[in-house]
Amino acid sequence: MISALTIAQAHERLKSKSLSAVEIARACIERIESVDKSLNAVVHRNFDRALEEAKKADKKGAFDHPLAGIPYLAKDVFCEEGVATTACSNVLRNKDFVPPFDSTTTKRLNTVNAISMGKTNTDEFTMGASTETSCYGVTKNPWDQTRVAGGSSGGSAAAVAADECLFALGTDTGGSIRQPAGFCGCTGLKVTYGRTSRYGVLSMASSLDSIGVLTKTVEDAAIVLGTIAGKDPLDATTGDMPVPDYTQTLKSGVKGLKIGLPKEYFIKGMDPQVETAVREAAKVYASLGAKIVDVSLPHSPYAIATYYVIVPSEVSSNMARYDGVRFGHTVPERDSLIEYYERVRSSGFGDEVKRRIMIGTYALSAGYYDAYYRQAQKVRTLIKRDFEKAFEQVDCLLAPVAPTPAFKIGAHTGDPVQMYLEDIFTAPVNLAGIPGLSIPCGFSKENLPIGMQLLGPQWGEEVILRAGYAYEQATEWHEKKPTM
Repeated sequence: MISALTIAQAHERLKSKSLSAVEIARACIERIESVDKSLNAVVHRNFDRALEEAKKADKKGAFDHPLAGIPYLAKDVFCEEGVATTACSNVLRNKDFVPPFDSTTTKRLNTVNAISMGKTNTDEFTMGASTETSCYGVTKNPWDQTRVAGGSSGGSAAAVAADECLFALGTDTGGSIRQPAGFCGCTGLKVTYGRTSRYGVLSMASSLDSIGVLTKTVEDAAIVLGTIAGKDPLDATTGDMPVPDYTQTLKSGVKGLKIGLPKEYFIKGMDPQVETAVREAAKVYASLGAKIVDVSLPHSPYAIATYYVIVPSEVSSNMARYDGVRFGHTVPERDSLIEYYERVRSSGFGDEVKRRIMIGTYALSAGYYDAYYRQAQKVRTLIKRDFEKAFEQVDCLLAPVAPTPAFKIGAHTGDPVQMYLEDIFTAPVNLAGIPGLSIPCGFSKENLPIGMQLLGPQWGEEVILRAGYAYEQATEWHEKKPTM
């Protein structure tokens, strides 16, 4: 199946002229039309423009860049000129917001002639861990459609796992790339905060949001990262750091590498199948010549509480712009501006967005700022220092992505706190601003993928990609495909 090709495989076939960009685009379109009615991974389709871009790529015929002629999907928070972008929220959906500009990430991809095919499902404004808060409905897991695909980049993960595209863009604020990648059995890369530009991407929590990618292999993730990374004058938070060719160090192996196992990531209550799979992965690394070292991240138990003070606080600020005046959802028959705001936001936002706005507004209010927000920022610093100390001992860390495989649709709907705990292993990484790579490391007895994550120091994408590639070459988990 053409749409099942990796980026690297498709590039070789495009260069050799054994396959055309139009053929790849059509294969992906046919796959979406065949399976997405049941998955609900793709919420906006841009097929006519994609085919036109594919024809242009074939006409140029050079395919010098590994992403030239490669079709991809973007999470429904990436602005693309002339393409509806709704963050899967009725606030924008009810009057389809069509951006007049491109995000830096999609612009960089388009510059090298990668082909955008549409937008993928996400939790509303990326607030959730299951895509169940999307105004378009939940995305179903390709491995078991009674289960979630994860979130908030669940649409992107399901689309990659189901071969609806060759890669997809996602965002990760507390695990929103890594957790769905783990649930769907694909590769998910969350980069160092500031490694990629957030310009043109609808914000949830500005100090934690990271732009990343979901792919079929680690090599593909390295290819895409090399294209989208780098300083952006339109985003002051991007680091002025050189962008290496991440594919050059992939095959260096892990002999002599020190890999840490943080004891706080193997906790009581996690699924024993998850713990077994990750510990078996550590044995694979040991057999490849890496040294496994036990480490401690003592402030990790406080990460969820810290995260769910800081995130709602930033949400309450970022969501204020959706007032129904400048763009988006409107309501008729209003007697005052205050009433208009109230009715627009009450009818436009879903329950989870409202919940976070209220929590954040409370935490930032006079009399409570010092007690909650300032204290959370202090604990965030302690969490960051834990990682810095760990990386003085080891080159990278190995940990589970989530405490369980994909859970049933509706399992946590009435219990938001239980849903928040899904981020227990991923949120500390965002608080510290370091990179994380999720790759498949096994399957449960229900034939559900289990993911592990490799964590690196700030700007340490090279080391986790190298370690991920070595594990991938030594195992076959990434080659397994869901039956659809």
